[in-house]
Amino acid sequence: MASDRGVQFLLSPGPTPIPDRILRAMHRQSVDFSGPDFIALCDEVFRDVKEIFRTKGVVHLYTANGHGAWEAALTNVLSPGDAVLIPEVGVFSEAWRSMAEALGLKCETVPNDWRHAIDPNQLEEKLRADTDRKIKAVLFVHVDTATSLKSDVPAARAAIDAAGHPALFCVDTIASLGTTHFPMDDWGVDITVAASQKGLMMPPGLAMVAANDKAMRIGKETTMPRRYWDWQERTAGEHYQRFCGTAPEHHIFGLREALNMIAEETLDGVVARHARLARTVRAAVGRWCEGGALQFNAVDPDQRADSVTSILMPEGMDAEAVRATGREMNLHIGSGIGPFRGRAFRIGHMGDINEPMILGSLAAIETVLRRHGIPLGNGAMDAAIAELSAANNDATLADRSIKAAE
Repeated sequence: MASDRGVQFLLSPGPTPIPDRILRAMHRQSVDFSGPDFIALCDEVFRDVKEIFRTKGVVHLYTANGHGAWEAALTNVLSPGDAVLIPEVGVFSEAWRSMAEALGLKCETVPNDWRHAIDPNQLEEKLRADTDRKIKAVLFVHVDTATSLKSDVPAARAAIDAAGHPALFCVDTIASLGTTHFPMDDWGVDITVAASQKGLMMPPGLAMVAANDKAMRIGKETTMPRRYWDWQERTAGEHYQRFCGTAPEHHIFGLREALNMIAEETLDGVVARHARLARTVRAAVGRWCEGGALQFNAVDPDQRADSVTSILMPEGMDAEAVRATGREMNLHIGSGIGPFRGRAFRIGHMGDINEPMILGSLAAIETVLRRHGIPLGNGAMDAAIAELSAANNDATLADRSIKAAE
């Protein structure tokens, strides 16, 4: 039976812990969504959310989850029968492919073993081979939460350019926006999809799609059936049309507060904090792996995400049993999904998290693993503390921003 004492330690890949400030911002009465006050608030949010994407393009907000953001991107810039290229990197690249197929698109993939990031050289080869330019878009997952692999967005952009290919570059940042450096415009991304429940620290239910001028222009000519997702309708000028109906008022209230919190820490500071805490998690996991039973799913250290870490269990050990034991002490970590079900667990380290939350959770996870008799290397907590101590001796952007806010 799960303990109901103390604080819940939620290190899930999403939803992530929601700050009290955001909960309080959302805990209010409904308002007239056609009134001047709410319209002014929406104007601010639509303007300020661009900074999170670091784009001058248009950001569209939908009452949906990340899968809705995928569909919004596909239906606006593609026509039935168009071809798309999906470099495999894990469960979510495959899910995006399945959605594209369901919409009548022709899908070609760049195969991958799901333990390494997307290879830009293979991407370039595929695009060079498309001499008829049938491929209209590349669907690229920046961080796959199932595999915890982070792929190189600038390298992929360079590969597309080296192939001289006009395909739209569409990037899924659902698990990286607000956790990992991602300057959309500087990196030449045409479309970015995101959602509210991970780095943005909000409840699920708000999907986001950022589109540059090229994508918006192409969207005027494509013929995929769409109404709710339609960018042209949503930017026609009428406030009501921004949301294709009733506005998700309370999500807008929450997003306003999330944007305030990020601005106070600075986006660079948020990214630095995630990098610092990710290094801490990896330091501990690395020691555990020395016991010979556990493995990082991401083989190359440079390809490990700063938002989530996927850990493979030894043959014959059930990762779900480990998670169940964790729940008994109010520790909630992520499950393996897809082919990783029962074979892996995931530590989410994104959103509204800090050093004590990470250290406490790592200690609890080690306790659970030892209860299950899993061989572990020693010194994980010492390694985690040493990593944090070294990081805190540096004058990081995050440290400076916090002191400035005080």
